[in-house]
Amino acid sequence: MKRAVELRIDVSEAAALGMAAYVAITVHLPDMTALADPAVVCFAFPGGGYGRRYYSFDMPDGSGGGEAGFHCTRGWIFIACDHLGFGDSTIAQGNALNLDNIAVANDAMVRQVMDRLQAGTLVDGLRPVDGATRLGIGQSMGGCFTVVAQGNHQTFHGIGVLGYSAIHTVVPTRPGQPPAAWPWISRRSSLDAPHVVNAAALAQSPGLTMGDAEAFTAAARAGEHPFQWSFHHDDEPADIVTLDMMASAGLVDPLPEWRSATTPPCGIYMVAPGAVALEAAAIRVPVLIAMGERDVVPDPLGEPRAYKSAEDIQLFLCPRMAHMHNFAPTRARLWERIHHWGDGVAAERQLA
Repeated sequence: MKRAVELRIDVSEAAALGMAAYVAITVHLPDMTALADPAVVCFAFPGGGYGRRYYSFDMPDGSGGGEAGFHCTRGWIFIACDHLGFGDSTIAQGNALNLDNIAVANDAMVRQVMDRLQAGTLVDGLRPVDGATRLGIGQSMGGCFTVVAQGNHQTFHGIGVLGYSAIHTVVPTRPGQPPAAWPWISRRSSLDAPHVVNAAALAQSPGLTMGDAEAFTAAARAGEHPFQWSFHHDDEPADIVTLDMMASAGLVDPLPEWRSATTPPCGIYMVAPGAVALEAAAIRVPVLIAMGERDVVPDPLGEPRAYKSAEDIQLFLCPRMAHMHNFAPTRARLWERIHHWGDGVAAERQLA
């Protein structure tokens, strides 16, 4: 019988923040009599402003458990994770978190979970699961962290990068509106005193500038958050879209279940061109690049070029879907694509 178990995984040593650090995860278990063979364990990482329940909440027409329920019904162990600085995980102060220590903490969490799964000590009553294929999927900022983890630590047997560009992530605005302006900050530059390399262009931009919270909140109050067009497709329920965008602007209390009250400032690094180019180029495992027809990847057909060392790259553009995939009316098409891809990665490992 399907069940969900909440756990906190100690990543203090790996994160090296000088404080105790824990990653909160939800382990979604299938009926173990129907466990996929070969076994698949999929770790899922949410984007900026969202928490791990992005993967398990149900839309009004849902069938139970969101994406987690979809994959569990088909035999996967599905583990939704809050990065450090998000949701129920440890929230570090100031600018202590960066792309690298968040990624290494995620890697440490994955390895602990897999060791405990193999030993039969992860969840009471769960028999040992040996030799499972490890998948990592990340949406938006979660895709960024997944690329960094894989490039540096070889965490997974395959990764799904969902709605994130390893070349240059750009959040589009509604056609006819001026584009939002994003500061480009090198990962070598401390956010305590950031060097914005495109400062001159920002000063001349006619659109809103990322980081101007008051302007974004004012736009949301006036009728439409600047990200609404890129985040949500027109076919989605208007009340759900409004709730999500008002939450993004800090105008909803309590937050909907899929949201995180915190996002670490280091997320701003991910919108600079080439922010994770080195890590992406080093990845050798199979890569699924997936996005909605309206998303933050400017050149979908060019995106595979970022993964210069990977021998297996698949690309999927989902119709009637915007950036926040799990709200879309076509979300099950994406989930089905992810599932077939993941089963394929597991099958290929059996042939190696």
